[in-house]
Amino acid sequence: MTVFILRRFVTLIATLAGASLIIFLVLDALPGNAAEMLMGADSSPEALHAMTIKLGLDQPLIVRYLRWIGGLLIGDMGTSYSYGTPVAELIAERLVLTIPLAVMAMLLTVVLALSAGVYTAANHNKMGDVGVMALTQFGIAIPNFWFAILLILLFSVKLQWLSAGGFAGWDEGIVSGVRSLLLPAISLAAVQAAILARVTRSAVLEVLRDDFVRTARAKGLTRRQVLWGHVLRNAMIPVMTVMGMQFANLLAGTIVIENVFYLPGLGRLIFQSIANRDLIVVRNCVMLLAAMVVIVNFVVDVLYAAIDPRIKASEL
Repeated sequence: MTVFILRRFVTLIATLAGASLIIFLVLDALPGNAAEMLMGADSSPEALHAMTIKLGLDQPLIVRYLRWIGGLLIGDMGTSYSYGTPVAELIAERLVLTIPLAVMAMLLTVVLALSAGVYTAANHNKMGDVGVMALTQFGIAIPNFWFAILLILLFSVKLQWLSAGGFAGWDEGIVSGVRSLLLPAISLAAVQAAILARVTRSAVLEVLRDDFVRTARAKGLTRRQVLWGHVLRNAMIPVMTVMGMQFANLLAGTIVIENVFYLPGLGRLIFQSIANRDLIVVRNCVMLLAAMVVIVNFVVDVLYAAIDPRIKASEL
């Protein structure tokens, strides 16, 4: 198990290094620079040159890259060009909203998808199976931002049960914060739950054909005990693969959803920083999202070995 984890950890480090290089090169290749954005179009060449030096944009590419990586290793992400605030503080303030939103959406996705997937597999080719699969097909087809607008029209404009946008902060109480994030979380989870439900159904149907299922029933276990205690666990390998990718999609999806609901999260910070040409903020935010995705995949790999010992044995 230790060798398996070490190999995956080395892969994680190599992936992060490659991602950091790509992110830096892509953002550096974009036209324009932060000095021009800050000084304005009417600034003199002397003032523009002085600002370029102040921001360190006159230094060679490799020097700026190594300085950025060195700062990340000690927790120094630099200072935002447009906000004049340390980037780490900006990100920390926004993660207080984005992480709970992503976790809420993921929890909704897992609960809905596993319930629907197991139910449809247990009722294969029956009316319940056909109905739920038709509903998931509709869920896959709709864009989450369009679904978010429909939720606002129904629950905020028509019924007036929930707020149409904004976030008062966790200081107002957990219940108030959860209410503010409920519609965004549902809009993010709808599409992902539909996809995961179909994957779960296929995986459970495949496991249901195995001999151990009949053995478990012959031992006197109920249908529910067999489905949730034996079949689902053996079907979790493909399901967990999709779940890992979906968490990455949820993090990326917050960029759009947070703008729809005017939520001051990481996604909205990225959007505003792109508009302000604040590349130091964009670079660190994108690197953070990439790191989250890689770490989630690492955790999923470790869970594979915990769920299915055959994977761990094949790596030794």
